[in-house]
Amino acid sequence: VWSIGEGAPEETEKRDDSQRSTLFIEKPQSGSVSVGESITFIAKVEAKDLLRKPNVKWFKGKWMDLASKAGKHLQLKESFERHTKIHTFEMHIIQAKENFAGNYRCEVSYKDKFDSCSFDLEVTESSQAVPSIDIRSAFKRSGDGQDDAGELDFSGLLKRREVKQQEEEPEVDVWELLKNANPSEYEKIAFQYGITDLRGMLKRLKRMRREVKKSAAFSKGLDPAYQVDKGGKVRFMVELADPTVELKWYKNGQEIRPSAKYIFEHKGNQRILFINNCTMTDDARYYVTAGDEKCSTELFVRDPPILVTKGLEDTSTYVGERVELSCEVSEDDANVKWFKNGVELTNEPKSRYRIKVEGKKHTLIIEEAAKNDNATYSVMTTGGQSEAKLSVDLRPLKISLALEDQTVRLGQEIHLKCEISENVEGKWYKNGQLVEASDRVKLYHKGRIHRFVIASAAVDDEGEYMFVPDAYNINIPCKVHVVDPPKLHLDGLGEGNTVTVVAGSKLRLEIPITGEPTPKVMWSKGDKWLTDSGRIRAETYPDSSCLVIDTAEREDSGPFRITLKNEAGEDTALINIKVVDVPDPPQAPNVTEVGEDWCVMTWEPPANDGGSPILGYFIERKKKQSSRWMRLNFELCKETTFEPKKMIEGVAYEVRVFAVNAIGISKPSMPSKSFVPLAVTSPPTLLAVDGVTDTSVTMKWRPPDHIGAAGLDGYVVEYCFEGS
Repeated sequence: VWSIGEGAPEETEKRDDSQRSTLFIEKPQSGSVSVGESITFIAKVEAKDLLRKPNVKWFKGKWMDLASKAGKHLQLKESFERHTKIHTFEMHIIQAKENFAGNYRCEVSYKDKFDSCSFDLEVTESSQAVPSIDIRSAFKRSGDGQDDAGELDFSGLLKRREVKQQEEEPEVDVWELLKNANPSEYEKIAFQYGITDLRGMLKRLKRMRREVKKSAAFSKGLDPAYQVDKGGKVRFMVELADPTVELKWYKNGQEIRPSAKYIFEHKGNQRILFINNCTMTDDARYYVTAGDEKCSTELFVRDPPILVTKGLEDTSTYVGERVELSCEVSEDDANVKWFKNGVELTNEPKSRYRIKVEGKKHTLIIEEAAKNDNATYSVMTTGGQSEAKLSVDLRPLKISLALEDQTVRLGQEIHLKCEISENVEGKWYKNGQLVEASDRVKLYHKGRIHRFVIASAAVDDEGEYMFVPDAYNINIPCKVHVVDPPKLHLDGLGEGNTVTVVAGSKLRLEIPITGEPTPKVMWSKGDKWLTDSGRIRAETYPDSSCLVIDTAEREDSGPFRITLKNEAGEDTALINIKVVDVPDPPQAPNVTEVGEDWCVMTWEPPANDGGSPILGYFIERKKKQSSRWMRLNFELCKETTFEPKKMIEGVAYEVRVFAVNAIGISKPSMPSKSFVPLAVTSPPTLLAVDGVTDTSVTMKWRPPDHIGAAGLDGYVVEYCFEGS
């Protein structure tokens, strides 16, 4: 069993039947049209229960999808009526030709729903057509009514139509050829013998092979397939085991009735069906029933061969010129194949060969001929072929646009462009070495223009470049100079390009620089330019520049500007130098309150924090008569007030303060004024009035229970009016 890579037709039919539901509310009907006239087939689908537009396909035969054939003679249209919610799908056949006849099918699907409808198109000859040829008399038959009546010979007809054709060949059984051929040769055989629906034909043959089985009703059944040329006559014959059994003939499931086209004959047990003047609509599946049994066959109607009525002509041209090789064939829009030195040419969008069809005229177009187009070109139809030689020569070359010397910055695009008078290939060279296209180097050729592009130039791309056209002894040179603008690399610096240094230490700040040629470096602070000597100086090297401060001082803080310059440009930046130190000492503290062994002291923060925030303070005290200071806190005091304790009452003391930042401890503040811790004397007790006169009052009281170290100097007596 041989296969063309498709599933069994019976399985497909079973699957379709299981999914089929009624979607059509109006199906396309079979119709007839004269040659040159137009006809429209209409299908309608109701959208009431559909959430979106259904999918509709039109087919000719069983497998030819007509969506890809839309054009001059076929148009597919669709519309939607919102009020009635009906989708209308139309197939317009314009200026019909004889080979448009045949069986057509319309399929509609929506999700898991499916519906299909088959219809026939019959194309009849126009009443204004030229007198028709008696096709039947032109055929050589082996005898009407015989077993081989369907086997026809085209040679008689071809003699009337040929202009210059190959010698006549005997009739070939295409089916036997296909059965015995390698699958890779199917397409070649189909073209040679005028088969347009190869896939459908092979599927039908596979089905016929499976359907061969022994029958009780038929002592001799139909052959698996019959072949007839368009316009010919075919004979189907079965032999019945019981001549009394009722017998019916069917075409694509529709019963065949006797007519001028369909002739029935009975000869004993033989039942014969003749089909006269076969057209493409007769290409179908036929079967005959006898009681409950059925015998089927396939009829294949073949178009007459296409003849070459006007052959190709030898042509000479120049490189870059437009070339047209034309021929004419016997039928409009016929299938014609083009070959170059025996290799088939296709009409693909990216191909430099374009095939144009205008009715019977077929043209191969080369927009811009090249040397490699020198070849023998040929056309082949189902009934003839023609060939011609194309010669393409070079024109004298002129340089329309020469390459120009370029100076480009590092990292920018190098774009070399030249234009010559001819559309020819060429090669690019750098310093005498061939340059090939790569991910980095792009070479373009369009028409007479050649371009060389490097998206990001490197220092190594500098050199002498040259373009050399193929087949010409000429070159187009230019020079490329790559420069690198100066660049400061400040990635290692802190935020805001700030550099911090501790006062008294040495700063050596190295800044990487790039540039080609080596840039000139200049440092400045304010309006003052730095030199290469002194405590603050600039040192320059090929790939870096250094700012040096031998002993940093607070006054060195501030912005320093570095500037780079070369022929490609300049770069500049501000670098903030921050010199940090210990804070200044706070002002002398004030003692605001004293007690028996304590006091309260306050102070102001230092005027200068040394460039680093104040973290806290240390406090010291000493006896006034002593020179030994004692630290009062070992954890930093965050506030500007402190309460020393555990002092001796009556002894004079002094206190001082140190400020602390991240760099260190400041010098001490000036000592406070001396102070003496004293206990407060307790109030007198037992106050009483001893006597009262008009002008005086005599009081008495006892001395205080506790008298401090300062002693008791006396008493102060106060009075006031009652209630005041």
